[in-house]
Amino acid sequence: MAVKIRLTRLGDKKSPFYRVVVADSRAPRDGKFIEVIGTYNPKTEPAEIKIDAEKANKWIADGAQPTDTARALLVSAGLLQAKAMPAKTKAVKKKKGE
Repeated sequence: MAVKIRLTRLGDKKSPFYRVVVADSRAPRDGKFIEVIGTYNPKTEPAEIKIDAEKANKWIADGAQPTDTARALLVSAGLLQAKAMPAKTKAVKKKKGE
């Protein structure tokens, strides 16, 4: 079973609130999850991030892979090192006749 650390959306329309959860990668976004490890509220200034470090580290050690957004939240909470992202290269299209 592939396990992911990801966000599940709560809150009203135009007022999002997220839980940081550990879930099976095949489960729907707002569906069944294994454990809640934190919350994220983007509507406050600055955005409020609360993540249980002990639970997050346990799941990462057990092999759970965070999604890109969850990884960014874990980095900003100080639980993960920032991963070096490869430089994006723009593909150059050749014109006809060149």
